[in-house]
Amino acid sequence: MKKSFGITLFILFLFVFSFAFFERSNIDLKASDLIYEGDLALHSKSASMMELSSGKFIYNKNENERLAPASMTKIMTMILVMEAIKSERITLDDMVVATKEACELGGSQIYLELNEKMSVDDLIKSMAIASANDATMALAIYVGGNEENFVSMMNERARDLGLKNTHFMNPYGFDHEDHYSSSHDMAIMSAHLINNYPEILEYTSRYEDYVREDTKKFWLVNTNKLVRFMDGVDGLKTGWTKNAGYCLSCTILKNGKRFLAVAMNASSPELRNKDISAMLNFGINNYDVIKYKVKGEVVEEIKDIRIKPDIYHLVVEKDINILVKKNINGNNISSEVKNGKIKVFVNEEFYNEYDLSLDVVLEKKNFFDLLLDFIKSVFLKD
Repeated sequence: MKKSFGITLFILFLFVFSFAFFERSNIDLKASDLIYEGDLALHSKSASMMELSSGKFIYNKNENERLAPASMTKIMTMILVMEAIKSERITLDDMVVATKEACELGGSQIYLELNEKMSVDDLIKSMAIASANDATMALAIYVGGNEENFVSMMNERARDLGLKNTHFMNPYGFDHEDHYSSSHDMAIMSAHLINNYPEILEYTSRYEDYVREDTKKFWLVNTNKLVRFMDGVDGLKTGWTKNAGYCLSCTILKNGKRFLAVAMNASSPELRNKDISAMLNFGINNYDVIKYKVKGEVVEEIKDIRIKPDIYHLVVEKDINILVKKNINGNNISSEVKNGKIKVFVNEEFYNEYDLSLDVVLEKKNFFDLLLDFIKSVFLKD
């Protein structure tokens, strides 16, 4: 689509500055009829469910209430550990020395001994499958230098993710009056972990495994029993303390769709799992995902004779998936490009907006470039 020169410059100006003011892409901008108003989580004090590829929430119950998250805290610990691996600050083969702080923690553990060495890989396995507090603490100290600094990193990352009802006091989930989260925030954290580090599911999907196989073989059993008993469940993290009750952030991949449900403060693991199963089954059976645009797809062509190259494109930054209810006729999807964004409409109602980016690096033409263009236009006409 060709634009006049003045309009093009205006669009380009707004595009450049749009990143500073519109960073909240892929977040609901107004209430949607996608939200289910019934009570799927009858036995939990707070609950949330979302579809991961679209980032859309389907169900919420007291979603912003600040509650003790127990070992679901380890989801944020996993995020920071996986970030450290991705940035090559640590590797899976690194050998971590167990400190006194790690060895003295109670609760779920693999019984690390003082100065025992264990690989990052085995420590992640122990944290993700068996919810081992000592393994979690060992990783936190290895990545953060000490517990206090790692907790500061956790809270900074929570702020980066826009979590308004989350604050951490430790990496493993012991109760503290200033250690809290919400089902909404836990869902955002979980989605971020899965979407950016899907390899974590290679750990959380195992019902059982072992560490110390060459010495004192130790059996790990997944605290999330739905991994074994509900088809398609491959994560993510349980939690329990007397104050927190029974908690779970759980994800399922079925029929090409991935849903995530969080339940907090249920009175038993059976009732917690019942709520989680109800949410996940409802999502799978009542919603579809339409793959609307793929990362890198061109949505607009712009021509500006004072820019090199003088023809460039706005492209989609990441896949755009549209969550729709099943058995709804039409589902007419349209979009418009404005101010460096693409706004998407479903059945003529606003759905969401997403960031666009340039497909090339632009450079302003100098006088000689413009002179050469002029000469070509005069002497090289067909």
